Amino acid sequence: MTKIEGKTVFGIDIGGTTVKCGIFSEDGDLLYKDEIHTRTEEKGRYILSDISRHITELRQKFQIQESDVLGIGYGVPGPVQEDGVVNGCVNLGWGKVDVADESRKLNNGIASAAGNDANVAALGEFWKGAGKGTKSMVMITVGTGLGCGVIVNGGVVFGAHGAGGELGHIPLVEGLTEPCNCGKTGCLEQAASATGIIRAAKRRLKETDMPSTLRKLPDFMAKDVVDAAREGDALANEVLDYSCGYLARGLAVAAGVVDPEIYVIGGGVSKAGDFYLDKIRRPYRELAFYASRDAKIVQAALGNDAGMYGAARLVLDSRAD
Repeated sequence: MTKIEGKTVFGIDIGGTTVKCGIFSEDGDLLYKDEIHTRTEEKGRYILSDISRHITELRQKFQIQESDVLGIGYGVPGPVQEDGVVNGCVNLGWGKVDVADESRKLNNGIASAAGNDANVAALGEFWKGAGKGTKSMVMITVGTGLGCGVIVNGGVVFGAHGAGGELGHIPLVEGLTEPCNCGKTGCLEQAASATGIIRAAKRRLKETDMPSTLRKLPDFMAKDVVDAAREGDALANEVLDYSCGYLARGLAVAAGVVDPEIYVIGGGVSKAGDFYLDKIRRPYRELAFYASRDAKIVQAALGNDAGMYGAARLVLDSRAD
């Protein structure tokens, strides 16, 4: 097995099903990646110890001395304060957990840092992806929910309660009766997420007898709606315009607070490229404050690796403080 030379950083992206683990050089080159199962039983008590054990195995595998590990960074699917304390994480079964401190205890004092997974993914794209070279950025990940991260002057906006940049839960959407996963009704996430696209399409199919290729599918995903819209399906285009219009409204709100240089859109739906992005760009230019209208809206570049990159950068930044 090839030995990894020099100083290294571990970037850990914790998900509800798997934990993605990356070994990075000090300069941010991804040297190796793999993943392990996330054990969420017993309120997730084994997750951090499983990660620690795997890090030890990887160090042995690549002959990495403990003294050559600059730190371990974590992306966690829940609100995380700047000091690395998680304020509860439903997907993992966690209550309040000091991830950074627990990591240090489990890994012989190796420097550790933690952040919200969406914020960390944004930091990864800012560092080595679509936002590279900018000073401020907002990233939106269009998935089951609407993950968001805000970067200002090169740093993540954590917020006082670990909820900085939660654009998905801005109450923007009118006319909804079902609650969001957060318990509120009318969150941006309910219209602009992949789940929101599916829900809106099913609602529209019931409301109208418009012909649509979606009617031929016993079940469909957001990608199917996007594909149908791209092929000229009128109903699918209505649904996508609805969803993207609300996302553009959310970005316009962000513009009034952050005024970023660039918006980076990730998640599976974003793979449709300019067809999807143009449906966000057009209404954004109409809705945003005039000084912010020329901000770029681009596709994410790092895919599922963004969280690992950002976690690695997070710990490097914490060491520099």
